[in-house]
Amino acid sequence: MGQVIIRDFEIPANDFTVAGEASSTVRKLLVQLGVAPDKIKRTAIAMYEAEINAVIHGHGGKAHVEISGDKITIVISDEGPGIEDLDLAMQEGYSTAPDSIREMGFGAGMGLPNMKKHADELDIRTEKGKGTVVTITVYF
Repeated sequence: MGQVIIRDFEIPANDFTVAGEASSTVRKLLVQLGVAPDKIKRTAIAMYEAEINAVIHGHGGKAHVEISGDKITIVISDEGPGIEDLDLAMQEGYSTAPDSIREMGFGAGMGLPNMKKHADELDIRTEKGKGTVVTITVYF
């Protein structure tokens, strides 16, 4: 893959009808590019989790995707409240999602652990009151 493919997506706040559209679009693009199915699955899971977090916690946000050479880099940024205790948030089952979100089947506290599990590299920059930027890299 000599060329660089860039895609940008808006992630709407609290809109579960379109939540996951960006990661679904990227998954389809990777299939078209002939990326190995296990790499596509890992990418789609990690990106979906970050996307859902932006919908639930981040007041929406943006996804910037770059596919170049042997990797995909996904940057999901929001302007939400930030993650108060990142170490705690990385623990499976820890969630700050309200009951209304949990009742819809989201907010089980697996988002960040799933991102870490499926990304080859995961970088999370967060500041209380300023938002969060999640960078996910998967190598092909």
